[in-house]
Amino acid sequence: MTSILLVAYFVILVAGYLLRALNLSHLKKYGAEVPSGFEGAVDGALLARTSAYTLEQSRVGLIQSVVHNLLLVVFLFGGLLGAYDQWIGSLGRSFLVSGILFFLGLSLAEMILDLPFSLYTTFGIENRYGFNTTTARLWLADLAKSTVIGLILLVMLSAGALAIVQVSPRWWWLWVWCLFAVVTLFLMYISPTLIEPLFNKYEPLKDEGLEREIRNLMAKCGLSVSKVLQVDASRRSRHSNAYFTGIGRVKRIVLYDTLLEQMNDPEILAVLAHEVGHWKKGHIWKRLFFMEALALVMLYAAFRLIGWGGLPGLLGLTQASFAVQAVIVAFLWSLLSFPFTPLNSWLSRKHEWQADDFACDLTGTPGALADALVKLSSGNLSNLHPHPLYARFYYSHPPVVERVRKLREVQSIPELRSVKGKH
Repeated sequence: MTSILLVAYFVILVAGYLLRALNLSHLKKYGAEVPSGFEGAVDGALLARTSAYTLEQSRVGLIQSVVHNLLLVVFLFGGLLGAYDQWIGSLGRSFLVSGILFFLGLSLAEMILDLPFSLYTTFGIENRYGFNTTTARLWLADLAKSTVIGLILLVMLSAGALAIVQVSPRWWWLWVWCLFAVVTLFLMYISPTLIEPLFNKYEPLKDEGLEREIRNLMAKCGLSVSKVLQVDASRRSRHSNAYFTGIGRVKRIVLYDTLLEQMNDPEILAVLAHEVGHWKKGHIWKRLFFMEALALVMLYAAFRLIGWGGLPGLLGLTQASFAVQAVIVAFLWSLLSFPFTPLNSWLSRKHEWQADDFACDLTGTPGALADALVKLSSGNLSNLHPHPLYARFYYSHPPVVERVRKLREVQSIPELRSVKGKH
């Protein structure tokens, strides 16, 4: 069985790498062509720069993936997982403390492995292409803050989950799921006011005229937001974005200062209308419900598999702690979930199409959203020529060229603005 799992893992890896190679080959072949709808916004020089940026990012991502996967194979199938488990057990700690130390060690190891790639991406690639504006001091401060927050959450969640396993050995899968669900909702509620301000400075939107237009747009679709804010994203990067954050009374609109510099008011309103579409269409709650339902299934499967007692043998181990068996379940889940990646991506793209349609109806300016997408993609050096198969498999958003093409069609034929459910 160990050999079967190893072969399955390598088959999935090869499939992913072939899709990556197909995508890059497609970019090299068509990357110099100006897509329809982008005339005047991009030229040969910008397309060459976009291709080079995408290729360099992909190369670094490929190296990172190969390193991680090789280490994972050695760790899982080379006996290191069992040795690590025995070492944690030799410390003579309780079930609860041993479990926390086990997951802490894995988390810290992953963080250390990611550091060189993060450094090179930020101060190498992003620097060369004019995106990085962060300093070494700010980067280190962000790293320290995110590490501390992440470790605190990890300790709290692992301690809570392991304590539940001890107290309720037959129903822990249900109570652990409840714990994770409550924490997820709690973080969504407090993150905008307690966590996000630790990294960025948020202040009321300085353009009062734009704020009035935004609030009028929200009122038009029956939404009320507590604050309209701009964030100093330019301290770290020249990439731009806008988003909704929070739930309940703490819903806020956040605009990157870089976005405010790049776009005019109609384009900004169109981008926000798209985000409003996700909220009004219930995409956020649907996705959350789907993920929580999936988590419940996974936890019940973990309960059954751990109760089966054969998990250690799958990796050639004679015995294993609860923490090790949880890791094995997570590995199995990653294998089983890979074939469903295209389905998840398709569902996400469907929601994006619906949000685009909603934005067109709400603002009546599909051209403004098309212009905004052109500016976002060209300004962020986004790949305008993904391979269709790669996009169908991995893309959570429809390729931007397709979105712009459809928006231009809606702009030229007003009757299309009322068409629903096309995608």
